[in-house]
Amino acid sequence: MMRLCTKAALLGAVCLSFSANIVSSAHAQSGGGWFVPKASQPAAPAQAGRHAAPAPVAMPAAPADSQDAADQTPPVLPQPNIPAAPDVAKEAPPPAAIIGVISVGGVMRQSSAAVQIERVLGGRRDALAQDLQKEQAAWRDEQQTLQSQAKSMSSDQIQTRERALQARVMKAQRDFRNRNRIIQEAAQVSLNQIERELVQVIQKVSTAHGMNLVLHSEQVALHVDGQDITNEVAVQLNKVLPSVFIPDANVDPEELAKSGKMPTTADAQQQGPATGPAPVVNPAAGNQ
Repeated sequence: MMRLCTKAALLGAVCLSFSANIVSSAHAQSGGGWFVPKASQPAAPAQAGRHAAPAPVAMPAAPADSQDAADQTPPVLPQPNIPAAPDVAKEAPPPAAIIGVISVGGVMRQSSAAVQIERVLGGRRDALAQDLQKEQAAWRDEQQTLQSQAKSMSSDQIQTRERALQARVMKAQRDFRNRNRIIQEAAQVSLNQIERELVQVIQKVSTAHGMNLVLHSEQVALHVDGQDITNEVAVQLNKVLPSVFIPDANVDPEELAKSGKMPTTADAQQQGPATGPAPVVNPAAGNQ
């Protein structure tokens, strides 16, 4: 049976980058990092007639890269002996290669379903970023109010207000992370439909042309127009899959999977690997 390269994720780096563009973390758009006030610390002894001022709200510092570990010499490890590989009996040669090429990125750019995913989930990502920015502004306003009222408040009152703000920040962080997770999982659900359909379409189109080997055009130095099936695959994909199912914004994809309303990725794993050709794979993706 014809195979299309080795078994791996069909979209490879293309789908990964496409998904990342749709569901890029909202905190990256809002200045980077979550906005978290410093943990409450024991109040320093106040000067006569004055109260301790609240600790300012601060952005957490990103963890520093460990350059020392990278500069260390690789360790010397044991290397036990291994048996010599025996000769293999001569077998029939494989059939002559009839090669086709395809640009998965080009197919995705022409896919109406991919455009739908980017539009819908891109809108949800933007809304998440805007809500995060509003919440961060509210935290800063609360901190400034607390600092301006510190002189008329006792240390206990200041610490109580700080703890309340800290609790609000922690709850908001959990909510925003959960919303971002739901967007990412909705993108996975949506892109997985394109991936599974694309495997079938590539198989049908390549078989129609008698091809038994399909490579990524981005990694082929030279080919002729008759070998490129990108546009033909895109046309067929739009015919059979003009749109995809995208979970509603208020629906958790994991809860939807538990509901039993539709097949899940766990069902596919229990059924074992599907028969038929393996998908086209980007060799670079396997090194990531």
